[in-house]
Amino acid sequence: MITTSATEFRAALPDGGRLIGLDMGTKTIGTAFCDAGWSFATASKTLKRGKFSADKAALEALIKEQFVVGLVIGLPLNMDSTDSPQTQSVRAFARNIAVLGLPVLLQDERWSTQAVERALIAADVSRAKRAKRVDSAAAAFILQGAIDAMVG
Repeated sequence: MITTSATEFRAALPDGGRLIGLDMGTKTIGTAFCDAGWSFATASKTLKRGKFSADKAALEALIKEQFVVGLVIGLPLNMDSTDSPQTQSVRAFARNIAVLGLPVLLQDERWSTQAVERALIAADVSRAKRAKRVDSAAAAFILQGAIDAMVG
């Protein structure tokens, strides 16, 4: 199941269990996980993108390792809510990754990278360190938005 509705996503999940958040870039995939009670999201690894089969294998390993019950993928909409070429790419990735059998939520991510960049700058993180952390931090921001919408 793939949805853009946090309510539908919540209904498809068991009561509790970890979720993985993904920030899909053209070169990397930022990852984040939330606790089993869906309270807070924490940034995790940034994976190098490759062929889909390699990306799927890396994500499948993380999903099994962390006992994940659902995926939240950032959906990069245009500011007017229309799809962009990147949006179409993320939707295709979601359709392909859905073979893992887990519910997938496509979460609006329009402001995630900017919000994370501002927070990292405010924390006086150097430009080099920001570049390494921004994808996984954006995944955490996306995932936190989803869990807030599900339990709020």
